[in-house]
Amino acid sequence: MQKVLVDLIELSLQGKQAHWNVVGRNFRDTHLQLDEIIDAAREFADTIAERMRSLHALPDGRSDVVAETTTLPEFPQGEIDTTEVVDLITERLDAVCTTCREVHDGIDEEDPTSADLLHEILGRLEQLSWMVSAENRSPKR
Repeated sequence: MQKVLVDLIELSLQGKQAHWNVVGRNFRDTHLQLDEIIDAAREFADTIAERMRSLHALPDGRSDVVAETTTLPEFPQGEIDTTEVVDLITERLDAVCTTCREVHDGIDEEDPTSADLLHEILGRLEQLSWMVSAENRSPKR
């Protein structure tokens, strides 16, 4: 669960970085959508950390631990066009989903309740990924 925790924390931090520096067409919608992602990532990180504590595990969300262990790639510095932000955030949402899937089976064997939390997180992050990525998609013909 620690792997999921650090990726969620990093997602919230990168989401804020994008939120502050996004520019371009559909700025306002992208800016507000990033807040929705950040809020979800923060809430899920807290849920995971509290679940870890209820199992007597020690969640570690210190900045150095997050930076050293996250699976998310580094976020670019400076202003970023909305279309690029959409792609970057979609990639990061999908990366957190991958982490959830990678740890799921091992967790499910030992603690189905924690696995249920991962299902909830996956469902919401996949929905957010779909909604964000739709900004850059064209209809399939």
